[in-house]
Amino acid sequence: MNILLWHVHGSWTTSFIQGKHRYLVPVNDARDEWGRGRARTFDWPATVTEVDLADVRDVDVVVLQRPEELERVAHLDVPKIYVEHNTPKGDVPNSRHPMADRDDLVIAHVTHFNDLFWDVGGTRTTVIEHGIVEPAARWTGELERFAVVTNEPVRRNRVTGTDLMPRFAAVAPLDVYGMGVAGLRLDDVTPYDDPPQARMHAEIARRRAYLHLCRWTSLGLSLIEAMQIGMPVLALATTEAIAAVPDDAGVLATRVDTLVEAAHWLIDEPEQARRLGTRARQVALARYGLDRFLADWDRLLEEETCA
Repeated sequence: MNILLWHVHGSWTTSFIQGKHRYLVPVNDARDEWGRGRARTFDWPATVTEVDLADVRDVDVVVLQRPEELERVAHLDVPKIYVEHNTPKGDVPNSRHPMADRDDLVIAHVTHFNDLFWDVGGTRTTVIEHGIVEPAARWTGELERFAVVTNEPVRRNRVTGTDLMPRFAAVAPLDVYGMGVAGLRLDDVTPYDDPPQARMHAEIARRRAYLHLCRWTSLGLSLIEAMQIGMPVLALATTEAIAAVPDDAGVLATRVDTLVEAAHWLIDEPEQARRLGTRARQVALARYGLDRFLADWDRLLEEETCA
């Protein structure tokens, strides 16, 4: 089938477009948020076609990811699925979803935490957990450094746990990868702004452990990627992370001192880091594999288009 969706989240879209369909991605001259077109730092298949939204007619289903998109596809009388990538903001746990109380679409949450916390009223929901393209890199961990992957850590600060980074940089240097990281000015923290995905995977695989310091995020795909690479994880025990990372795959806590102590432990005990990372990879491959993810999406797409 022909699926229309905007290029909003590069990692999630990279997984979604690995399916058997034709994917129509709006593009404009500015290649801004409403017309990024094909990704430039991810490897996308030929089944992804750039289109001018005004010319789009042959569409079977629209996959929405932002409230403003609904008005832009009002002329298309086809089924619509709204993917909710994010945790609610504002008056948690009473946050009202922008697509609440609608009977013309279904909301597909990416985590059960999101499904629990968003107030959607009478709108139908489902949960399709993440699935990713397995990274080619494998953990070696020979560098006594930590890896962090996050976007806009300066602007988002406490959301991404940027304020906590110095406490871990005091244990070993931090290498931070992602979009908008160039503005980081912290001792023993080195930013790498928006590197190509494959190169980033190869680099983080050489670091001793992966830090997931986000206080309030749905579930970072970079965390799953690190686990599939075979990295041990140090993470705040918040939102969906507690379900994604079992005790034998990393250390999770809401007490930051506990994580700092674990950081010292992993630097001093590389074999323990290897043990945790091996388990992390097993868990992430089993739960967040691409085949399961695409099968779940095919099932939902067929249900909505055949209704």
